[in-house]
Amino acid sequence: MKIEKILTQNRRDFTAYFKCEHCDHTPILKGYDDSYFHNEVIPKMICERCGKQSPEDYRPLTTKYRDGEQI
Repeated sequence: MKIEKILTQNRRDFTAYFKCEHCDHTPILKGYDDSYFHNEVIPKMICERCGKQSPEDYRPLTTKYRDGEQI
């Protein structure tokens, strides 16, 4: 899965369209904007339609705020 488009963001919580790289399924999911979520959680998300994870060449987005920064 990868983030297709962020719909709303409040501090570090966000809601976005995610997109499966294999079957193009685009669910709306909630997330947390920190490096752990972008680097560890998103690549391991399993698509509910095809059951696959992100490929090995997945490149995470950067966060809106630096890690540890008070918002």
